[in-house]
Amino acid sequence: MKYVLALDQGTTSSRAILFDRAGQVCALEQQEFKQYFPQPGWVEHDAMEIWHSQLAVARRLLKKQRVLAGDIAAIGITNQRETTVLWDRKTGLPVAPAIVWQDRRTAGVCDQLRSAGKARMVQNKTGLVLDAYFSGTKLQWLLDNVPGARARAERGELAFGTVDSWLVWKLTGGDKASGSGDATTQPVHLTDASNASRTLLFNIHTLQWDDGLLKTFNIPPQVLPTVVPSSSVVAETDASLFGGPIAIAGIAGDQQAATFGQTCYSPGMAKNTYGTGCFMLMNTGTAAVKSQYQLLTTVAWMGPQKQAAYALEGSVFMGGATVQWLRDGLKMIRAAADVEALAASVPDTGDTYLVPAFTGLGSPYWDGHARAAIVGMTRGTTNAHVARAALEAIALQSADVFDAMALDSCINLAELRVDGGACSNNLLMQMQADVLGVPVVRPKVTETTALGAAYLAGIATGFWSGADEVASQWAMDRRFEPAVGADERQAKLARWHQAVERSRGWAK
Repeated sequence: MKYVLALDQGTTSSRAILFDRAGQVCALEQQEFKQYFPQPGWVEHDAMEIWHSQLAVARRLLKKQRVLAGDIAAIGITNQRETTVLWDRKTGLPVAPAIVWQDRRTAGVCDQLRSAGKARMVQNKTGLVLDAYFSGTKLQWLLDNVPGARARAERGELAFGTVDSWLVWKLTGGDKASGSGDATTQPVHLTDASNASRTLLFNIHTLQWDDGLLKTFNIPPQVLPTVVPSSSVVAETDASLFGGPIAIAGIAGDQQAATFGQTCYSPGMAKNTYGTGCFMLMNTGTAAVKSQYQLLTTVAWMGPQKQAAYALEGSVFMGGATVQWLRDGLKMIRAAADVEALAASVPDTGDTYLVPAFTGLGSPYWDGHARAAIVGMTRGTTNAHVARAALEAIALQSADVFDAMALDSCINLAELRVDGGACSNNLLMQMQADVLGVPVVRPKVTETTALGAAYLAGIATGFWSGADEVASQWAMDRRFEPAVGADERQAKLARWHQAVERSRGWAK
């Protein structure tokens, strides 16, 4: 067997990537799918579009590369987390649009639960804050608002899952209703511990669904998937999909997968992924460190013997999506990559700050009622200043997370490993190093989310011998050193925090 196939199902596109034994990208296919914004603060996906786009890129990749199912040692799946799908077990069809992680419709429910004194209990069990970002209140909303859904769920007719569960169901024969042919395997309903830890329903200490949490969010246990290790052979694909069965052996939420792909295997190692949002994770080993600074404690991955590694995480909701807004909303640029040249055409922002709280603020603020703001503009402000402020906003939001992480862990991080699409932007990476005050290190293989899923699957099937072998494959592309002094950095952060305060609570 020559390859591991990674299925990387993201917020705006589905991708399939082939990796060889050296951990190198052999080929990649990508397909965007539609985003739906039916009401202010609502974000939805069509789960069938997700599935069809993911299947299409995988098939196209194998066809173009003339790769057979027998050439693939395993499939690793990584996915946008927290996005909530509810489907009919019999037909394999969703009963409603998927509610995306960015969606804020349940912010009021979270307010009520906080007022009822539930926040501490939820954090103690899940490591999470009570926020509409996570799946629990999204699932509750679907059960309460889709006609008949709650009764059907209680009868065991419906299945809930994050996107990994949805893909596994469809890959293992749950596509009977969409015309892929007769399934030869029984659909499998499962998730891995890293994705389960993002639902508000999973106890990260017992590594099980929690009865008290299910009662709090009024979730019937019949809808829940089985929780499995992140690296283990857990199923195989229906033979009709790829011309033969392929083992599914690795599953992890996208940010945990990127941490694994960046080989952050030792406590204190950290990475930041610049995708639709920005997500910084630091490995804390076997200790689930409780945050005092509004970060999340999450399962990084779980091994085949059900031993968990944990991480501290800071979640920034608008990273690359801020640049997409410049492109699609303001028509300021034609392609996302154009933002670097536009931003570099001015030496600074002219004291203009963009706070991209389009869907609220994540770590360390957790303000679901914040909304985006541009402050400090004058008649001299141009597109270039706004573009530069947008890039600075990505770096400054990540700096807030970085500082909180250092306080929580009592570790002064020596460097930050970076990945994701926007890390190819050299100006942004230099801005990031400047506001952090530590070097930013970009690897040669920046497809670390998919690579992490591939590593998890490949280790489980013996394609790679273990963590030591894959860690030896990591190689640096470029190191960005801080180029400003401490006083300038602190002044920039102080001004940024003034701007953030202008955006807070706006939609309340």
